[in-house]
Amino acid sequence: MPSPTHPTAADAMLAPELQVSDHTSIDRALDVLRGSHTEFVLIRDDTGRCAGIVTRDQLMAHGAKPWYAENTRVRDIAHDHSPFARPGMPAADVAADMRNRSLAALPVVDDDGFALGIVTATRLQTVLAASAGGTAEQP
Repeated sequence: MPSPTHPTAADAMLAPELQVSDHTSIDRALDVLRGSHTEFVLIRDDTGRCAGIVTRDQLMAHGAKPWYAENTRVRDIAHDHSPFARPGMPAADVAADMRNRSLAALPVVDDDGFALGIVTATRLQTVLAASAGGTAEQP
């Protein structure tokens, strides 16, 4: 069990509730996000491994053209992909990586590349603040 003063990605991750295949069209992925009222969805490849994460804003940039959104797959647009966080990575390292890459969310994967969860900048900030006694650097 991780030390409360040194939280890990596993301590900060949320369940990966939404996942779509990388073959999913942009308009279908947008429908999934709208229906779930979330801001991002994990992308799976043909083997079920995590291929990345895409945000509502990334999808919306392509969704303005219906003919394009219907015929373009999420794997064909720019989205956030590896390297991903691992469960044992220190939360502070994950937060630093996310800051450096300007990410709001990052998948947590096992050694085989299957998604275990998602860490968000907000969740990391909360976990780091709690471990520091109420103060944490903004992830």
